[in-house]
Amino acid sequence: IYTLSLHDALPICQVMDDILRENLALYGAVSLEGCKWCGKSTTARRLCNSVLEIQNPATAENNKMIAKSDPAILLSGDKPRLIDEWQDAPTLWDAIRYDVDKSGLAGQYVLTGSVTPKKNKPSHSGAGRIVRITMRPMTLFESGDSNGRVSIKDLFYGEGKVSGSSKLGPKEIAHLCVRGSWPVSVRRNPKNAGKIAHDYLETILNDETFRKPENDIVFSPSKMRIVIRSLARNISTPVTMSTIMKDAEDAGEPISDKTLVSYLNILERIYVLDDIEPWSPQLRSKTTIRSGLKRSFSDPSLVAAALHASEEDLRIDSNTFGLVFEAMAMRDLKVYAESLGGHLYYYRDKVGRESDAVIYLPDGKWGAIEVKLGSDEDSINEGIKQLEKFTENIDTSIMREPSFLMVLTATTNYAYRTEDGVYVVPIGCLKN
Repeated sequence: IYTLSLHDALPICQVMDDILRENLALYGAVSLEGCKWCGKSTTARRLCNSVLEIQNPATAENNKMIAKSDPAILLSGDKPRLIDEWQDAPTLWDAIRYDVDKSGLAGQYVLTGSVTPKKNKPSHSGAGRIVRITMRPMTLFESGDSNGRVSIKDLFYGEGKVSGSSKLGPKEIAHLCVRGSWPVSVRRNPKNAGKIAHDYLETILNDETFRKPENDIVFSPSKMRIVIRSLARNISTPVTMSTIMKDAEDAGEPISDKTLVSYLNILERIYVLDDIEPWSPQLRSKTTIRSGLKRSFSDPSLVAAALHASEEDLRIDSNTFGLVFEAMAMRDLKVYAESLGGHLYYYRDKVGRESDAVIYLPDGKWGAIEVKLGSDEDSINEGIKQLEKFTENIDTSIMREPSFLMVLTATTNYAYRTEDGVYVVPIGCLKN
C-alpha cells in the first residue's frame, strides 16, 4: 500500500470521498478527472490498496513501454488499484476496460488524470465499465470555512426549516476568493494568498505539457494570457468568441477564431474551464432562452490571479468582487449538486428573466439560486424579486414547483426563510 505522510496531512475532501465510494460500488473502474493540484491522487490513495504512478521519473519510460507491450503486468496489485496520471499511457484505458469486462467485479480501479488525451485516445469509451467523474478544488464546507448548518439535500427533501449563522465578513470572503481551495493552500495558508493560483497560470503558459494546440497552431504564451484574462473579465457570463477576440485585438495581440477555439480546447482539456450550461425548462410563454455557456473557472482564485486582483483590490472594486464571489459560489454549487446526482445550470432569457444557478435532480426536483455579494436589505430583496420573476414563467402544470428558492449571500450573518418562502443563506453555512 502506498503511503505518504505529506498527503495524509492534507485536508480531506469529504464530499468527493463519498462520491468516489458510491461509484466504486457500482462500476469496475472510476476515472477521477480534474485540474492539477485539486487533490485527485490524495483522495484516490485513501480508498485504494495499491498504486501505479505513471509519471514516477524512476519508472516512467519503463511503464510506458510495458503499457504498450503487456499492460496486464501494470494492472496486477491489490484492488482497488490506483493508476495515477493514466493519460501518459493511454493504452491502459482499454486494458482496464477489458479486465473489468472479464472479471465482472466492481471497485477494481481508479484512474486519475489532469489532462484529457488528445492523441492516442482509447479505442473504446469504457461506457458501462468505467465511469468518469470530475473533481474540483475543495468546497468551503470541505475546507472548513463553511460550518454546513444548511444542507441543500435537506432543502430538497427535508421539512424546509433552516438555521445557522456565519462569521465570514467581507475581509474573510475576499481572502477565500483569492486563496481558493487548493488543498496545499488550505493546509499551509500562505501569507501571499494568491500565490498558488498565480503559479498555476504560469504553469499553463510555460509548461510544455499544456502547449499542444490542435491543427498545428503555434502556441503563444502572450495570446493565451490574454485569452485567460478576457475569460476572467467576463466570468459568470455567456461571453462570445467575438468579445474575446476583440479583447485580444485591443491588447495588441489579434487572434483568429481558429486559434481561439484551439486555446479554449486546451483550457477545457486541462480542466481550467468549468462552464455552466443553460437550463431549458417548460415555459408559459414562447420566450427565447439564451443558449450560450456561462463561463466559469474551476476555482475563483484563478479568476483573481488572471485579473491580478488582491484581497484589497476585491474589497475596493465591488463589481469585480461580485463576479469572483459568484465564481466561488458556482464551484461549490456544482460539487453539491453532483454529490446529489444532479446538475447545475443557469437560466437567462431575452426579456431579462434569469437565475444565476438552477440545481436539477434526476427525480425532477429543482431549486433556483440567486448569488449576491451584498447582504443589505436592498440586495436581498433584489435577489428575491429576480427569483420570483423567473419562476412565474415556469409552466408548473408540466414541471414541478421549485423545491426551494434561495438567495445565496457572502456575508449575511444568519440563514433564514423570508415570509415569501425564499431562503436567505450565507455561503459560510452551506453544504451538500
